[in-house]
Amino acid sequence: MPGVSDKMTNALPPAGAHEVCTRPWKFAVEPFRIIDRIYYVGNTDVSSHLIETDEGLILLDTAFPQTVYLLLESIRKLGFDPADIKYILHSHAHYDHLGGTKAIAELVGARTCLGEQDIPFLRQRPDLTWAEEYGTEFHEAFEVDQPLRDGDVVRLGGASIRCAHIPGHTPGAMSWFLDADEAGRTHRVGFHGGPGLNTLSDEFLARRSLPKSCRDAYMQSLEKMKQERVDVFLGIHPSQSDTLGRQARRTSAANPFIDPAAWPAFLKGLEDNARQLFGGG
Repeated sequence: MPGVSDKMTNALPPAGAHEVCTRPWKFAVEPFRIIDRIYYVGNTDVSSHLIETDEGLILLDTAFPQTVYLLLESIRKLGFDPADIKYILHSHAHYDHLGGTKAIAELVGARTCLGEQDIPFLRQRPDLTWAEEYGTEFHEAFEVDQPLRDGDVVRLGGASIRCAHIPGHTPGAMSWFLDADEAGRTHRVGFHGGPGLNTLSDEFLARRSLPKSCRDAYMQSLEKMKQERVDVFLGIHPSQSDTLGRQARRTSAANPFIDPAAWPAFLKGLEDNARQLFGGG
């Protein structure tokens, strides 16, 4: 659809996206600290974030099974031990966000958390995990130790992550919010866990026998997210929040991740794209 972002609406990943599963080393990124005790440990295609606490580590999304070695290497480069990961939280149940979880959870014994409505994806509806669209199959089902519901708070070692249920992209997508300190000030950090419109196109809904009411849920979730104040917006894909660009612009005097305008601008873009897509459906 003209004017609507291809990354948001295509029923398939962008051209070349399959390469992350076949040549994952080409997507490697040097890990870095974003703010306070929050770090980027993802790749150039999909985000993974690490939160350091006084009682261990929390990992947000695990990316692809093929990139697990990059993720573990990034954690070690920062001086952390993957064995200290206590929780793994997932934005939603797509291959590019939880494909690495089975391996990591079995390796370190971390507690896994996933939106309650997305749990059936793992065994009953693996066709919805988006693995097929990446040219592979989903073989990485794992046991969910803690189903997440709206308003749940995951706490560890002084860190508190509030979960907000935002159905639409998937039924159980979750956003996260937590506080971070920088230069004597407390900033609100926010992640939108399901911004993609690619699962809401006419073609995808028909092919997967999904109702168009998913679109209503998506719009309601956007309204819900507009009520959140966010000073530091971090995308579940680095392109969504210009994660790598902001890191490149960082100086000793300024942290470009602190940008209260980024969250409402991102939501406005999602809403505009959604209205254009849905209006033609």
